[in-house]
Amino acid sequence: MINKLNSKQRAKLKSISSTYETIFQIGKNGIGEELIKQLSDALNKRELIKIRVLETCEYDAKEASIVIAEKTLSEVVQVIGSKIILFRQNDDPKKRVISLA
Repeated sequence: MINKLNSKQRAKLKSISSTYETIFQIGKNGIGEELIKQLSDALNKRELIKIRVLETCEYDAKEASIVIAEKTLSEVVQVIGSKIILFRQNDDPKKRVISLA
């Protein structure tokens, strides 16, 4: 995991994520252990993921982003409306998909 994203890195990740599809939706089931495991697995593979928070969720997108980032040890890149963009750099340099250099 990286410490804190600087504005240049954040801008690059926002740009990359604009072409990404939303791969998870959080609804009435909330943020449980199974969801956290799935999100963590997706972050290991992709490093950058997009999540949508449905109206039936107990959290709004901003609250959900904080909870998820904390539990998955990831960084919140951006929250726009009901969408959350998260980033976690792979620990193994050979498996890194996105270069922030």
